[in-house]
Amino acid sequence: MCTLSTSFTLHSGLNKHARAIACVLVFVLALTPVAGGVGNAYADVRKADIVMGETVDARGLAVAQCPNIDAERAIVVDTNGTVYFERNADDAACIASVTKIMTGVVALDAVASGLTSLDSTITVSADAAAVGESSAGLQEGDTMTLKTALYALLVPSGNDAAIAIAESVGAALRSSGTASGDSDVKAFVAQMNATAQKLGCTNTVYENPHGLDFDQYNGNLHSTAADQAKVVAYAMTNQTFRSVVGGGSTTITVKRGGSSADVFLETTDGFFDINDDAIGVKTGYTEKAGASFAGAVNKDGQKLYAIVLGSTSESQRFFDADELVEWVFEHRKSYQLANCDQNTQTNGASVPLVAQVAHDDWIDRTVPATFSDPQCAVEVFDLNGNVSQTVDFNELHGSVKAGQVVGTVTFKQRNQVIATQDLVACKDVPAPNFFESIGIAFDRFMRGFSGEDKMATSQLLNTTPLIVDKTASTQ
Repeated sequence: MCTLSTSFTLHSGLNKHARAIACVLVFVLALTPVAGGVGNAYADVRKADIVMGETVDARGLAVAQCPNIDAERAIVVDTNGTVYFERNADDAACIASVTKIMTGVVALDAVASGLTSLDSTITVSADAAAVGESSAGLQEGDTMTLKTALYALLVPSGNDAAIAIAESVGAALRSSGTASGDSDVKAFVAQMNATAQKLGCTNTVYENPHGLDFDQYNGNLHSTAADQAKVVAYAMTNQTFRSVVGGGSTTITVKRGGSSADVFLETTDGFFDINDDAIGVKTGYTEKAGASFAGAVNKDGQKLYAIVLGSTSESQRFFDADELVEWVFEHRKSYQLANCDQNTQTNGASVPLVAQVAHDDWIDRTVPATFSDPQCAVEVFDLNGNVSQTVDFNELHGSVKAGQVVGTVTFKQRNQVIATQDLVACKDVPAPNFFESIGIAFDRFMRGFSGEDKMATSQLLNTTPLIVDKTASTQ
């Protein structure tokens, strides 16, 4: 009997044909999410997921505060290497055609080294044309420039282009002594692994330039989401790579049978369809790897790289990547450093009064101070905790002039320094004259008997407003 939850059962009186149709409808309904879109149908939040270095459980985060993704392995980072979210990011797995990012990297590094050029000729061999699976539609004997071949490699995920590039660039690597191997392709793959090590990849092995992992290609090829984030970050520093992966479907021209032939390349990157800030990068799919994707966005000049390995479907991987990057942007906040109830004047301008700094030569005088940049704000990730501040006041002797540095305030979030600001005097405070100094010395001597303060106390008037919503984390 076909059921939809414990409260819905198909009526046994339906005829056989009607029951069959109803079962299909129920099955479709069961797979359709009630809310949140198709992309969240199988997504989840796990206590072991890591947000900025700590697990969701340790941070006490609510489900609503965390990215809701489906992929078994994932990571999202920015161009500074800040890791915002990880799920099994160091677990080794097959990455399918995400491999081709490194194929493009090695080819472009060879160009940068002068071993080849973007205008060099790539010829499609019989082996390249016959590799099978994802294809750019190249034929044996086709010729094109290396730049054109990169489009065939990365836009439709062409295995044929991967072999053709590896054969050509691998020959240049071998002849220059840059890489060695029993064949041009093996030399190229050796360079892929050497480059991975150079980029700091700790658990990555490439065994071919396309990422196939079954039949004759079955082996030890693997990587991690964390390693691929490093590869993507490096690849996206190359203008040619960015232009190839960022343009969507296109048409290339190859030489075929003595004449020119246009070949349409349909992108496999559905990320462009769901994220307006998408700038690439590369899809991957095999039965062993599952649906995988390395994505990149550029939103108002802020770039993020999201790697998802092992999503449950080829469409879900794009929703996972979108969820990760939008979650980061949602929780990036501008945090104003100066937060004071009082203002003061300096050089004719009103500025926040952030501190009163004791003048050591006086008993009861302080120097009003503000930040060197009173309007300074820094970007923080709000889920990483509240901001704290510590202050170091300078010892002040003699005449203090407006603009003089009188201390330093350091701001931290989760014990990591996020900003520092000099405290600067807002007005001139003269040193005591000769007669005033004598009076101050006598006054301090007498205060030694009475226990009164011998000088003013420095005060930091600035506050650090809370940014963590404690009520949200307990819902």
